Amino acid sequence: MSTFLEPDRDILEHRQRWRYRGDDRPDFAIPPGPGEESVWDYPRPPRIVVDPRRVEVFFDDESIAMTTQAVRVLETASPPTFYIPPADVALHRLVESGQRSMCEWKGLAVDFDLADGPRSVGWCYPRVFPEFETIAGWFAFYPAMLDCRVAGERVRAQPGGYYGGWITGEIVGPVKGEPGCDGL
Repeated sequence: MSTFLEPDRDILEHRQRWRYRGDDRPDFAIPPGPGEESVWDYPRPPRIVVDPRRVEVFFDDESIAMTTQAVRVLETASPPTFYIPPADVALHRLVESGQRSMCEWKGLAVDFDLADGPRSVGWCYPRVFPEFETIAGWFAFYPAMLDCRVAGERVRAQPGGYYGGWITGEIVGPVKGEPGCDGL
């Protein structure tokens, strides 16, 4: 099976629906201060950025992932999603849930449960659109389900339940998932 997907007409149409694409902020966006990033300045299509900070994921006191090789996916209106290389993930702790989803930018996502733990704790993209080859097979985790940290800072979960963005102190919004920020 090929790792790469080709966007069909439905995917291409879905990509065109977003009004904001990182080149102008809506009036309700919080202007970033020094050292801050506005999610409204992130581009669409999303951009992948290497992040050398220490990224850690725990369940209770057990390490599920730890890396200094993470990448962030920056996407208009959403806090960054951190992707961790599989070599830095306790893969024996993850079990496919059987759930799948499609991102119009990244590709086909497979959902994972934690063995003997919470369900739907993370995902990976085994099949991606060519622009997202960097994250194919890498893992992302929901901070609403696990203790996720960046450079020691415990991140907050992106609101909305469905989303997996990581909100750290330098991120300003409001973010997708908060009232008034969907469907833009």
